[in-house]
Amino acid sequence: MTSRLLKIAASTAALLAALAAQAVEPIRIGSVLSVTGPAAFLGDPELKTLQMYVEDINKKGGVLGRPLQLVHYDDGSDANKANGFAKRLIDDDKVDVLIGGTTTGATMSMLPLAEKSSTPFISLGGAVVIIEPVKKWVFKTPHTDRMAAEKVFEDMKKRGFTKIGLLSETSGFGQSGKKESEGAAAKLGISIVANETYGPKDTDISPQLTKIKGTEGVQAVFVFGLGQGPAIVTKNYRQLGITLPLYQSHGVASDDYLKLAGSAAEGVRVPSGAQLVPSKLNPKDPQKAVVAGYEQAFKARYKEDVSTFGAYSYDALMLAVDAIKRAGGTDHAKVRDAIESTKGFVGTSGVINMSPTDHLGLDLSSFRMLEVKGGDWTLVP
Repeated sequence: MTSRLLKIAASTAALLAALAAQAVEPIRIGSVLSVTGPAAFLGDPELKTLQMYVEDINKKGGVLGRPLQLVHYDDGSDANKANGFAKRLIDDDKVDVLIGGTTTGATMSMLPLAEKSSTPFISLGGAVVIIEPVKKWVFKTPHTDRMAAEKVFEDMKKRGFTKIGLLSETSGFGQSGKKESEGAAAKLGISIVANETYGPKDTDISPQLTKIKGTEGVQAVFVFGLGQGPAIVTKNYRQLGITLPLYQSHGVASDDYLKLAGSAAEGVRVPSGAQLVPSKLNPKDPQKAVVAGYEQAFKARYKEDVSTFGAYSYDALMLAVDAIKRAGGTDHAKVRDAIESTKGFVGTSGVINMSPTDHLGLDLSSFRMLEVKGGDWTLVP
């Protein structure tokens, strides 16, 4: 009888343990990403990255003994839809952290909701306006458009170029980049002698490039855009026989740009995080293990090349997980405070040091200047 009672007790204990495990409340990570539409080349790797690492973290026991649950919506590259989905994540899904806003436009439509509901929000958008002025509940992982302009102009001046042509996209990212480039140029002694724009759906940008080509004194050209536009610009540039040095923003920091632009990309320079060149980093570089590990995991899982865009979502998720651990739970205020106090966090974008006045935590040294050589990304010395 004793043996039978012990077996029943053991079975009951196992059942109760299983029920208790099922009853553990998940940590809900909400995301709104542009997985389809014009910005899909950004949003697709972002979602794949989140899915891969949420699964991996759960296999290892979750966070603080709780599983992660990814609640995701695709805004179709429509900022208005991003707003609606963010509201659903906050009001209905009761997420603990928001990750997303693939684009600046989507992020800015989500931002007021995160602030009003006191939900920690880590953006994947590029524009500096996302974090300047500082918003209490909003952080971001990509380098800013201002940083991109400063890095490009720094490299131009080293090469003796002080008079340039600026070509920017009429998207939120492009126009913010235009504004920041104009401001940075004035401070760094760069004169923008030609200033043109193009639409994100334009299929021929030759007229604008012809104007820049015909402007007296232009020594180099800087393009601020994302998606297919910059690749079209690059091809048109070569077709018009323009031989001036060509720079692109970090909006093209992906192997997709190399595929779209083909041989026309040869010699183009781009400011980028370390993610595109893990094998070319110094062995002592603190980021080498992180970017190499991400590249290996992503390629093994999806059989695709990595991009800095997917890496931005890796940084966002890991920052959130790190903050939740340090906060000891998902209390929104404690998680927010933990994110803001992040120091020495080695991510794919750089070594992150947040503060009450800096919700990005990256300086200009985290940007690498890359040049396309032989159809591949190389580090500029």
